Amino acid sequence: MIGYTSLGTNNLDQSGAFYDALFGCLGIGRVMEVKDFIVWGKDFASPCFSIHIPFDGKAASVGNGTMIAVRGESRQQVDDVYDKALSLGGSSEGAPGPRNDDGFYAAYFRDLDGNKLNIHFMG
Repeated sequence: MIGYTSLGTNNLDQSGAFYDALFGCLGIGRVMEVKDFIVWGKDFASPCFSIHIPFDGKAASVGNGTMIAVRGESRQQVDDVYDKALSLGGSSEGAPGPRNDDGFYAAYFRDLDGNKLNIHFMG
């Protein structure tokens, strides 16, 4: 159902390097890059993630209540991605751990522009 998600950035190069390293933990790389946006994914048949300079020319800002959730393949991968995000300058919004009794294991963090992300594993 989802084709791609997109977040604004105020520094495409810095944000691009952050997501290159972060998505490298998931085995995902860039699938498209132009002067004002970058797209990561496995291929265009799968959901992708992008960052962009806002079209209106104004500063990018975070949305209150907005979050992008990325599916991990194991609890260890959740831990690794969270640790990588923090080592790259991201900030914690919730350390890795179980969130309820149904096997949902997740971590929450913000990227360099303050956008909130989640990495999670069910199992």
